[in-house]
Amino acid sequence: MDPAFLLGQVFNGLSVGSIYILAALGLALSFGLMRVINMAHGEIVMLGGYVAYLTIKAVPGPLGILAAMVAAFVVGGALGALLETTIVSRLADRPLDTLLATWGVSLIVQQGARDIFGATGVSVTAPPWLEGAVNIGPMTLPMSRLFIMLVAALSLTALAVLMKTSRIGLLVRAANQDRPTASAMGVSVRGVDLFVFALGSAVAGVAGVVLALLGPVTPTVGQSYIVTAFLVVILGGLGSITGTTIAAILIGLVSALAQVFTDVSFAQVITLLFVIAFLQFRPQGVVAIRSRALDD
Repeated sequence: MDPAFLLGQVFNGLSVGSIYILAALGLALSFGLMRVINMAHGEIVMLGGYVAYLTIKAVPGPLGILAAMVAAFVVGGALGALLETTIVSRLADRPLDTLLATWGVSLIVQQGARDIFGATGVSVTAPPWLEGAVNIGPMTLPMSRLFIMLVAALSLTALAVLMKTSRIGLLVRAANQDRPTASAMGVSVRGVDLFVFALGSAVAGVAGVVLALLGPVTPTVGQSYIVTAFLVVILGGLGSITGTTIAAILIGLVSALAQVFTDVSFAQVITLLFVIAFLQFRPQGVVAIRSRALDD
């Protein structure tokens, strides 16, 4: 096998893993804090892609993609806040009802996108500075995939700084460790839930923008990534940002390297078998988070 080809597949796995990181961060945050499974999370990713399409049409030029990321972040956060306020908070004590309700929302959003934009999808035109490639030895690395990896790294860094150094991060960590005690000490657990859910949805919107750089945006594009995002959250350890990051990279690499020996469909089967085998030996995931919310 050609070493350059294998290195290229490793790079592809890292870039795909970067998308999984952005798509799974919101799920990890919301489940770790609220124990809520949001089946409409993929549709927020999809809407982020459509926001990118509309924004780049309105703001053509080299800065269009940056404006699209800001717009998708704001729109995704607003939609997440709306969903949490109207549905999730009212069904927070009934996980099964929350799952079914958000799944219904996902179907409605998909059909709405299909009615507005059509079923065939739309294409987002990348700016000229993302159309080239960087040659490193025998490898050719597309600028678009390097940009996706950079966005994922910056998002993780910003989230880590927010959680470790800010007051809201302290409140989130307190609520995650022990919600009743945090509430008794004056923490607005309800406000923390809203913030975390909106933040996770905002990051999902950004994931939709970078995903649009790799292919057309269709009404079901988010649905195709949401299953893998759930696998990432489970493999990483429920509620762990560090574990989610490691798991996303692992799944991206396993999927990309499996495609060296087989086709895309069977590579997905191999990836699923890898997750199942890993959890047999370490059921708590890559990083185990101890908190009363998860212990209950």
